[in-house]
Amino acid sequence: MLDGVFVLDLSRVLAGPYCTQTLADLGARVVKVESPRGDDTRGWGPPFVGGESAYFLSVNRGKESLAIDLKDPRGRDAVRRLALRADVVVENFKVGDLARYGLDYPSLAADRPELVYLSITGFGQDGPRAHEPGYDAALQALSGLMELTGEADRPPVKLGVAWIDVLTGSHAATAVLAALLARGRSGRGAHLDVSLFEVALASLVNQAQSALLTGEAPRRLGSAHPSIVPYQAFEAADGALMVAVGNDEQFRRLCAALELPELAADPRYATNADRVRGRHDLVAALAARLATRPRTDWLAALRVAGVPATPVATLPEALADPQVDARRLLVEGPHAGVGSLRMVGSPLWHARGPDGDDLGLAPAPGASPVPPRLGEHSRRVLADDVGMSEAAIDALVGDGVVVEPA
Repeated sequence: MLDGVFVLDLSRVLAGPYCTQTLADLGARVVKVESPRGDDTRGWGPPFVGGESAYFLSVNRGKESLAIDLKDPRGRDAVRRLALRADVVVENFKVGDLARYGLDYPSLAADRPELVYLSITGFGQDGPRAHEPGYDAALQALSGLMELTGEADRPPVKLGVAWIDVLTGSHAATAVLAALLARGRSGRGAHLDVSLFEVALASLVNQAQSALLTGEAPRRLGSAHPSIVPYQAFEAADGALMVAVGNDEQFRRLCAALELPELAADPRYATNADRVRGRHDLVAALAARLATRPRTDWLAALRVAGVPATPVATLPEALADPQVDARRLLVEGPHAGVGSLRMVGSPLWHARGPDGDDLGLAPAPGASPVPPRLGEHSRRVLADDVGMSEAAIDALVGDGVVVEPA
């Protein structure tokens, strides 16, 4: 879908690399510029495999790595020449940092006005916090997300993954695609200013809107939903299951499946709003019943009744679900340092044309693109895209300005 689009990736860690991996998964060519030490996440582990961290491997699939020192004028010049050939530049430096290298948006747009330039920061390009660094855990705390996450009688907790970074990467990729579409009509590029803080607040959706309407902070409810009941995890006799009742008819079917007709007939639970008000007693009655039988029994009964319910799975269990195999979500590709590398594929690869033919976004079995080794493509990018001679590249490598794999 993005064949012919050239993305220069000056970002590191998670939000920016997640964005550029999404673009690579959709067919763009992505050249990742790394310092001679590499993206910080290359060292974030264990686990490691073949010297590569799981963290780095998770968000850099399908990219080329140019390891070059921006502090050296020769490195700066090479990257600037690449930027002036790119359709998209993605960066997550602190506000103003890239101006000293001539890689900021005004400097590049003066020579390439059609450039789509994406800046990802903690708080945006202006405002009182613009120059503060942005880290996912800090933003989970500051945005209110952490305060509403966890059990009611326990301290607040952060999510088990850097969710704001991931959501920011996804928002950023959407912004890039919209800017490319607009450029196709007008010929003009854009400076896209995306911040973790704003993405975090926007992604709190119903919770944020409720706080605006009431002025009250949401309560911590564990796995429960603030405005739907019953919609939470329960403990069966041998494990937890999630019950997600979305309407009154599903509630009546739940009561029938659990053999609790008295709850369905109780006027205190007639509507969802009633059930939210009567949450404490209703949840207690449901929990007592669900605790009496094994989880598989309840899941089978609820499936027959048409009530949404799933086991609370471990991550290895989720990755082994038959649906994963049916949708070819796990992919493999040959990696020079790792061997055959298994990865979670893109959820965007399911695309068909009007004739029903697969559009070919998903890789062939065993042939998925893989994350690059540090500097794996340094020589090729400098020769083919920048036009440097082998002697000039050798000099940069000899001076430590450019890095290649051992």
